[in-house]
Amino acid sequence: MKKLLIIGLHWPEPSTTAAGTRMMQLIRLFLENNYQITFACSIPKTSYSYDLSSLGIKTEQIELNSASFDCFITNLKPHIVLFDQFITEEQFGWRVAENSPNAVRILDTEDLHFLRFAREQAFKLNEKLNLINDITKREIASIYRSDLSLIISKTEMELLKKEFKIDAKLLHYIPFLQSKISIKTLKKFPAFKERQHFITMGNFKHKPNYESVIYLKKEIWSKIRKKLPKIELHVYGAYANQKIKQLHNPKEGFIIKGWTNNKEEAYTNSRVCLAPLLFGAGLKGKLIDTMIYGTPNVTTTIGAESMTRNLKWNGFIENNPENFALKSVELYTCEEKWLQFQLNGKEIINNCFNKIKFGEDLQEKINITSENIKEHRAQNFVGQLLQYHTLKSTQYLSKYIEEKTKNYNI
Repeated sequence: MKKLLIIGLHWPEPSTTAAGTRMMQLIRLFLENNYQITFACSIPKTSYSYDLSSLGIKTEQIELNSASFDCFITNLKPHIVLFDQFITEEQFGWRVAENSPNAVRILDTEDLHFLRFAREQAFKLNEKLNLINDITKREIASIYRSDLSLIISKTEMELLKKEFKIDAKLLHYIPFLQSKISIKTLKKFPAFKERQHFITMGNFKHKPNYESVIYLKKEIWSKIRKKLPKIELHVYGAYANQKIKQLHNPKEGFIIKGWTNNKEEAYTNSRVCLAPLLFGAGLKGKLIDTMIYGTPNVTTTIGAESMTRNLKWNGFIENNPENFALKSVELYTCEEKWLQFQLNGKEIINNCFNKIKFGEDLQEKINITSENIKEHRAQNFVGQLLQYHTLKSTQYLSKYIEEKTKNYNI
């Protein structure tokens, strides 16, 4: 049985974040392929953390800048190490390379952080997009140091290959992994007339979600409310701060619901999802949910990016706040379009996020990489170069911190 070590930036929270959902999808895929999984993380669990032990997964609390990790991984002897985002590769990649050199090192980018950051800066400063920043350098370096990087978006695949000239052999496209949806499944959910109100959902620690709700309140909701004065917007999401909570206004129909442990109920009781995302990267988990639960949406170009392979969207795509509001009202009141968009969502899930196909493709890629790991690494000279310097610089910085901590504790 092959051993997989996952080093998490956080413990998975599928009930609060799309990243948590993505991680659990990968975990289940590896379990289905008979991997023995250990999940390690350096931060404490939260009340939202998934109970990995219920799936037979071993968990380990690890320390940053500590030789205890060297002992841990040497004893574990994993065949594969999966890094959850580039930050964990920076922190532990050199230790994995030093103590478990034959293990295949895989980076799950989740989405490209440098792209999200660059878009955020362009939005805030009202400037043209500039992809070159410190996060870009760190994340690209992490991709080169890894044997394989999992990329969730076709847009990001093309960006890495064309703009940054990264060899396609180092990249693997794997979107969200979903089971197929049938018309029979959609008909089990409440019908158009049985649903009411708008919904928006997203973890508020994630800046695109936070800004989206602020934008909804300031620029869009009053326009919708004028046309539909009795209808409400229900805002769901974990980690709402005081600024978000202060938006709660029942008189205006703007209702902050907070976290829910039942996404299905929240979505299927709502008629339309609003997701006016202004920046971001990767794929949007909330919009996948709208397709799964048959709840058409109105979103922006950023929201719908890389989701459809030119299939028709399950709602409207609008970037202008006035048009966004008009289309929201139209979708809320037109049953015929609503039903068609619901079917569009089914087609997108079934054709673009097929769990079986993408799961098999990933396992084949991992097997080929593992069987030819020496040749694979030999062809990645930039990776060798960066790995060499990382082992010299990061290693000694970490050891310095480790020794300093020891002396301080004494």
